[in-house]
Amino acid sequence: MATTNGSPLSSSSATISASEANNPGCNPNPNRNLGSSSSNTNQSCWESFSNAQSRIYALSSLLGSPKLIALAESDCPARSLFNSSDAYFAFSAAFSHTSSGSGDDPLCQWLCEACQSSDPDLRLVVLSLVPLLSGFYLSRMVTLSGSFASDSAPALAGFEAVFLALYVTGVKASSCKPHLISVPDLLHPLLYHTPSEGSASAHKPTIGLLSLPLEPQIAVKSTKRAWIVGIALDCYHQRIRRMPPLSKIVFCEFVSSWAGQDCPCRYDFDDDVNFFSSPEMRNCGERASRRCSRVPLPWELMQPVLKILAHCLLVLLVPPEVRDAGSAAIRCVYARASHDITPQVILAARSLIKLDNMIRKTAKGPASNPSTPNKPRRSELDLWIMAESASF
Repeated sequence: MATTNGSPLSSSSATISASEANNPGCNPNPNRNLGSSSSNTNQSCWESFSNAQSRIYALSSLLGSPKLIALAESDCPARSLFNSSDAYFAFSAAFSHTSSGSGDDPLCQWLCEACQSSDPDLRLVVLSLVPLLSGFYLSRMVTLSGSFASDSAPALAGFEAVFLALYVTGVKASSCKPHLISVPDLLHPLLYHTPSEGSASAHKPTIGLLSLPLEPQIAVKSTKRAWIVGIALDCYHQRIRRMPPLSKIVFCEFVSSWAGQDCPCRYDFDDDVNFFSSPEMRNCGERASRRCSRVPLPWELMQPVLKILAHCLLVLLVPPEVRDAGSAAIRCVYARASHDITPQVILAARSLIKLDNMIRKTAKGPASNPSTPNKPRRSELDLWIMAESASF
């Protein structure tokens, strides 16, 4: 990311340079005369702008979509591509071809180069496509080979190259260190409890291992396939607040297809089952059934899946379409976990279902009393969700 060096600028010049530095893919208008101290910044921004334009022109020819040319000619080409639903549908159509994902697939090569680009908006474009990539990749692996761990898996080196590029991003972010959490010892009083006589003044908390350190990988081995795809989904979750709603809906529909459970036990915790037979929820189920086939769901894959679904269900101001798709997906996951008997997934899915029901009941609200003045109040559930949403 470009920075401004040299002598101090005026306040207006500093503001312009800061905005251009935060948006290197936007048109910097190099004709501005900001002095010698900002010339390097403008040149860097202009190079980034030209690079994004050339990449989108190349992408337009790869996808056969003339609509992308208009995105390349906008003020922020990479950001326009990221926010374009037409581009997302074009990517989906390209990935659905049986010949996609091979080692010589130029579209996968374009994604690998974009993932390694210095333009943050181009990297966001790749992250927004992770639901499509993982959905088509996993379903095709299972359909043609029968299992993730099969040695006779089809050659999808193009998809795997993109996942490895995202995996490298996760390795750099974690610095090859394990993800540890501190678990307090409940046998001893906590800070907000009155310590009893004779209790120790301090107790060391238990250190829990949330995830193993990420080791560099040069290929997607059959035993590491679910792990590497899970890391790509975790990278997606880390930037999920920036992801467009369409990408989240597609992810939820793929998860419903991966679970592949239409068992009535999906509604074990639902009082109003009629809501889930509404046209909106039926549309979610019909689109999910056309996405892909049922796939194995190991814990390495389910951890990021549950975190993403939690965001779709619990975070405030999520579009209703995203919340409905997440509601359908988490119930399919619960039914699948109940049949597979995976306790950790059952507990997490059941908790999310109950929270989803609480949110929907709170949204309906009780009948208002005309004699009671309408004072803006936040329910305890809203306050709890605001606190919890910071972690999703």
